[in-house]
Amino acid sequence: MLAKLTSKNQLTLPKSVTQQIGSAEYFEVTVQSGQIILTPVRIQRADAVRAKLAALNITEEDITNAVDWARQS
Repeated sequence: MLAKLTSKNQLTLPKSVTQQIGSAEYFEVTVQSGQIILTPVRIQRADAVRAKLAALNITEEDITNAVDWARQS
């Protein structure tokens, strides 16, 4: 199967390929032995992050304190 790289460095993946990998919007791109490897990446939505923070018992105040600490010179 061929795919053409445009003058803007854009590549359209064939539909038959994207159907096999599911609904990925982002890809990790690596080069190995002269081959371009595209690995689908699932970006977590904010709700999933909030749920993880809640499960870890991390509060908004904890995050604010951590950001304040990180910004100190």
